[in-house]
Amino acid sequence: MAYLRPSQLQKFQEDGFLVLEGFWSADECAAMQRRIGEIVAEMDVPLHCRTEFSTQEEEQLRAQGSTDYFLSSGDKIRFFFEKGVFDEKGNFLVPPEKSINKIGHALHAHDSVFRCVTHSPKVQALARSLGLQMPVVVQSMYIFKQPHLGGEVSPHQDASFLYTEPLGRVLGVWIALEDATLENGCLWFIPGSHTGGVSRRMVRAPAGSAPGTSFLGTEPARDNSLFVPTPVRRGALILIHGEVVHKSEQNFSNCSRQAYTFHLMEAAGTVWSPDNWLQPTAELPFPPLYT
Repeated sequence: MAYLRPSQLQKFQEDGFLVLEGFWSADECAAMQRRIGEIVAEMDVPLHCRTEFSTQEEEQLRAQGSTDYFLSSGDKIRFFFEKGVFDEKGNFLVPPEKSINKIGHALHAHDSVFRCVTHSPKVQALARSLGLQMPVVVQSMYIFKQPHLGGEVSPHQDASFLYTEPLGRVLGVWIALEDATLENGCLWFIPGSHTGGVSRRMVRAPAGSAPGTSFLGTEPARDNSLFVPTPVRRGALILIHGEVVHKSEQNFSNCSRQAYTFHLMEAAGTVWSPDNWLQPTAELPFPPLYT
């Protein structure tokens, strides 16, 4: 079972992230990649739903906050694309399978392969060793980080988008399905940056408003020298505190950097903000992790 040692738990509490190499086998990684290949092969996204994904604030508000395709994706499996892959009419300029930025946000709920990974006994054991009493799964994503096209992810805190009261109740679980290197865009963290609160929040606008989201506060300028690169091998798992500052650079290599990631929330004594862009629905409430 994947229980954390006391030294690992202490390191996570100090740094706000923790690398667990070899958490998943090559066969388990291959099964996820094979399944996502099948999902991509069946992809059929109407022209008006072809949304380019970005982590830059102005582009987020323009490309995502103004489209219902993104705002209503919390309980669905939907496709989001890299910048510059469409012509002015929405037609693909590159092969569709090479244009995808990510698939989100409910693979854990609607696909049996990713449901089994998310709720696997070793993930449950990991959550228990972190002291989570009533963890629920709030979202999941498959990230492609395409060769040459995979864009940078600017410095951010996950709790800016998945806000709770009190803070400190959101945990990211990031699974490397391919080697993550300096060349293909591995994660970078500022160790210890999870203790200073949240600098900005993305909030959902009232129904019928445009754009559909806005930001409260601003992301401060970060000292690049504080970031620590975190290259990992295929099969590694990275625990990510909801308030730790992290980023990834553009993929300039010939190799993709695929990952499956999902977020947990400790539901005991926690209020999920009604202003978050992602909301549970009657059809899909946040499912308990423990089964």
